[in-house]
Amino acid sequence: MQKVLVGKLEDFPIGTQKIVELEDDYVLVVHTISGFWAIEDRCSHDDNELFGGEVLDNTIKCPRHGAKFDLETGKALCLPAFKA
Repeated sequence: MQKVLVGKLEDFPIGTQKIVELEDDYVLVVHTISGFWAIEDRCSHDDNELFGGEVLDNTIKCPRHGAKFDLETGKALCLPAFKA
């Protein structure tokens, strides 16, 4: 697991989403009541970004087609997404 400083704690109130570029990848950092999560900012259905998607109970919903992903594992939880 790689640790990268992405900002100050006070810049990330609960509910905040931020995209961070790491090498050639974009990572979505999300702050929920359960903590901070970081997953690839990409829906496996059509490569749409997850940034701005609705966050509920440590899941994020793709804003384009509604696929859901577990923020802790990055695993796809429902169609149309098909893999983590």
